[in-house]
Amino acid sequence: MATKVTMPALGESVVEGTVGKWRVAVGQFIQKDQPLVEILTDKADTEVPAPVSGLVTQLFATEDQTVGVGGELCEIDETASAGAQAASAPAAAAPAASPAPAPAASALQPSEKVATQTAPSSQDHDVMASPAVRKLAREKGVDIEQLKGSGPSGRISWEDVMRAGLPAAAAPAAPAPAVPSAAPKAPATPSANGLGAFRVPPYTPQPGDEVIPFSRRRRIIADHMVYSKHTAPDVVTLAECDLHETAKLREANKNALKKEGINLNYLAFMAAAVCRALREHPDLNARVLEDAYVKLREINLGVAVDTPEGLVVPVIRNADQLTVRGLAKAIDDIAERSRKGKLSPDDLAGKTFTISNPGRKGNLVGGAIISQPNVGILRVGTMKKRVVVVERDGEDLLAIHPVVHMALTYDHRIVDGVQANSFLFRVVELLEAGEFEI
Repeated sequence: MATKVTMPALGESVVEGTVGKWRVAVGQFIQKDQPLVEILTDKADTEVPAPVSGLVTQLFATEDQTVGVGGELCEIDETASAGAQAASAPAAAAPAASPAPAPAASALQPSEKVATQTAPSSQDHDVMASPAVRKLAREKGVDIEQLKGSGPSGRISWEDVMRAGLPAAAAPAAPAPAVPSAAPKAPATPSANGLGAFRVPPYTPQPGDEVIPFSRRRRIIADHMVYSKHTAPDVVTLAECDLHETAKLREANKNALKKEGINLNYLAFMAAAVCRALREHPDLNARVLEDAYVKLREINLGVAVDTPEGLVVPVIRNADQLTVRGLAKAIDDIAERSRKGKLSPDDLAGKTFTISNPGRKGNLVGGAIISQPNVGILRVGTMKKRVVVVERDGEDLLAIHPVVHMALTYDHRIVDGVQANSFLFRVVELLEAGEFEI
């Protein structure tokens, strides 16, 4: 009996993955749970294990090919014996029926939009376009199957869809035959939607330049970020927070928790304040649908972690039900597993809000891009000791306190300024009061 291995569910909002590297070959006998293939998403790398023992008879996808969830990856013959491997070895070859991966975009042509090949669906057939581009086409009422892509291997880009969605009068005209003219050609007028005639010119590297092609993960992350910026009318609001009282509470408890192997850092207190504020302001704990949004019951907090392979955002589930001690322990756990590459798809799925902390080498403040389909993300700047004005007995005095700046990025389709400011004010209020259950 033959078993077809398909692309697994890789987490909420993840509808496809890119084949990174095959760990097996056609004609190879494998054992159950042996790693078959590395799958790359914008969140993390995941290895797909073999569901059965048997002989690998077919690979349906090539490296660098993007496959939707449920799409076929390979086939395993369970009836074959280990001795069949040697006999089948000459047959090992790349799958003939699989489309060749799209060639990597040239680093010398920055004008070309880089994207990964998308697996065909019943609606899109052989059209090569990312999910973000398909969604844009639906919004603009553009038949994507009728477009001719300008990207690598005919891939349909964001610009292709935007040009097709322009009114006939505004659509770029076909180039006219060159005719002698003394008058200089007037520059093209940008369209109302911002899609003008400008294109980044090609660049020839000079001696000493280092050309670095985009990695697969970087291309996927870029597609997600561009989609978020194109989709969400985001707004950033800022606040300053005096951590003096929280710092005293931390100092009073950090040594005791250290003996338990728990690092009581400021991020745990910030997470606790965010969870409480989200419970009081549920519009920030939401996700966007096509024509609606959902206020989510669970508060699942995403915490950005820097790893040698890039940034990942693992999730602390039901974070609002944890004490500061519990949050500190959970943060330590996900950070350690992130850096060791031990995260599962479930660890990266289902976040409802995200905190981004630049760490000790961060900066004063900066806005972050919303992780779709969430409606908000909080970025915390580096904590610094600063001179502040405090009031004691009706008199203003100068003091040195630890201070951080926070930037809340929110989706203005769902959240208004009053709601966003109220949420951020509440986070600051809680941290400045320093009244937490350890």
